[in-house]
Amino acid sequence: MHRKVRYQGSGRMASPEVPRPPSTGRSMSQESQESLDSGSMDDYWSEMKSIEEAGHGIHEELQDRHSSDDAELEEAWLQEAGLSTLVSGETGDGPTEALLSTLTKKQAAMVRRRLDNYTQTLRKRNKQPIRHVRDVFSTADTSQSGFTQEQVSPMSPKTQVPSKLPNWKPVKAETRVSDCGPLWETLSFDVPYSEGVTAHRKGRDCHDCQRIRRDDLPKFKPPQPKLGLTKVRDLSSEDMKKISYFSLIELTTFYDSLGIDLKRNRTVRNKGRETGVFGVPLTTLLENDRKIIPGSKVPLVFRKLLSKLEQTGLQTEGILRVPGSASRVKHLRQELESKFYDGQFDWDQVRHNDAAGLLKMFIRELPCPLLTLQHLPAFTAVQNISLSRHQIQALHLLIMLLPEPNRDTLKALLEFLRKVVANEEKNRMSLWNVSMIVAPNLFITRGKSAKLEDMQGAAGTAHLVRLLITNQDLLWTVPCFLISNVRKMNEGSMSKKPPTSEKTKRKLLRRWNAERDKAERSEASDLRDGVIRVHAPLNTKVSMAIKLDSETKAKDVVAHFDSESRGPRSTSRKYRAYLFEAGGNIGERCLDPETHLLELYRVNPNCEWIVKSRTT
Repeated sequence: MHRKVRYQGSGRMASPEVPRPPSTGRSMSQESQESLDSGSMDDYWSEMKSIEEAGHGIHEELQDRHSSDDAELEEAWLQEAGLSTLVSGETGDGPTEALLSTLTKKQAAMVRRRLDNYTQTLRKRNKQPIRHVRDVFSTADTSQSGFTQEQVSPMSPKTQVPSKLPNWKPVKAETRVSDCGPLWETLSFDVPYSEGVTAHRKGRDCHDCQRIRRDDLPKFKPPQPKLGLTKVRDLSSEDMKKISYFSLIELTTFYDSLGIDLKRNRTVRNKGRETGVFGVPLTTLLENDRKIIPGSKVPLVFRKLLSKLEQTGLQTEGILRVPGSASRVKHLRQELESKFYDGQFDWDQVRHNDAAGLLKMFIRELPCPLLTLQHLPAFTAVQNISLSRHQIQALHLLIMLLPEPNRDTLKALLEFLRKVVANEEKNRMSLWNVSMIVAPNLFITRGKSAKLEDMQGAAGTAHLVRLLITNQDLLWTVPCFLISNVRKMNEGSMSKKPPTSEKTKRKLLRRWNAERDKAERSEASDLRDGVIRVHAPLNTKVSMAIKLDSETKAKDVVAHFDSESRGPRSTSRKYRAYLFEAGGNIGERCLDPETHLLELYRVNPNCEWIVKSRTT
């Protein structure tokens, strides 16, 4: 029987030798010694000791101490998934009905279970549910969509999906096997990830997989679809909000398919400080920063610390691992608090070890964890997934779920960590070393107590950081099936949005007819011939008709405008131009230069084509 891990004091861990995995039997640390290139978990426990000695502690628990209420948790899930009207009593809501119409059979079954659980919990509390699940998923719809009553049987408040997969454990040295594929594998974006889980389970196990070196990881790359790849920053904020709806629904369905219970933390409101740089919410920091630099997406102090480390520490041995002087870091923290926004802070006095300590302190002291409190259990649960492919898919959906400030700040951090690993020959910081040091700062969030499984999951969370670092380019690319869902939802919302009065109906009809007739007269002949009208408001030539063929790409159109603009009145370009699709069944999307425009036109024939910079 494992002994308990004890903590002393408020928000402080007792001693560095205490929070280690149990020594009885084969511990996670011993397994790590056999399988990981660092040979031990020493860096992880050293970082835990540094955190304890810093005195500022790890996040105090933001979870409500009271017993969890299933109805509130399910209501929070439905609201985050864009389905709040299912519990608000409203009916005939266009966007919600449009969202529901895009779901797969598995996703619809999962939503029904959630709604069933919510309504049954309310009944047990002697409250009449506002909207019954049968009002949303009728018997006829159920039979047509193909999921049976057995598949969507109600869940009681105490019912939990049992986890059928073991905690992540590294395998023995030099016997790690790749996931039935090559070291580089293309991850399909065409269908929801949950649809591939059953197919994989039914397939035969691969017994002839090649063995790879112990410090290698399966690497995944996105496909090259004809509609082009879409990065997170390529979509409008309204489209990304809808992406988060579908990501949560798909993530929950995906975890259900894997037999993993997707838990959520119940949070309480914590505004945090409104001034200073440490312990201030990311949104508040960005509001203050944008008064100085409009459009800032990552806190200025965070970027400055990363910049300082890149300038002085990338080639320094032990960067991130060797702690700076505790007294110096404390003094610099106080100066940053009082002088940063006045522009009087002297960055020349900051050594690279000090900057590393301040950077990790900034992450730890955020009022809400960088990975968010509500989704942190889902991040941690990724280590319970056996296949690397499915781990990456789960992380992919979780990145789509993060609020924009958290996602942008995490991206900046991972880009920096990749640079640290790239200089391993000089700084002696391998991918595993870096991951072990960063993991406690991202994943350990308890103040007064820590569970034994948190300690045993140390290697697992470090493995997750490895996956985030090595696959970050893929993780910030929006899957095609999510964009397809947004297009369908937008089309459904437009078709189901009813006018509010007869007068409004007549007015809308007149406008629609006028716009349709105008469009048909001016563009019908061009469109039949595959010709689009591209607008470039910032160029010398503001409009141009482009004839499309199967090989026309977005970069060709931009290059065409670029050459046309280089005349007597335009001697040099002052901005980098991109081609956008705007309107139709998408809000706005900056196109990948490799996008085949004829294919995109067939998907969104009613959009406008605009050449402009990202900032306009």
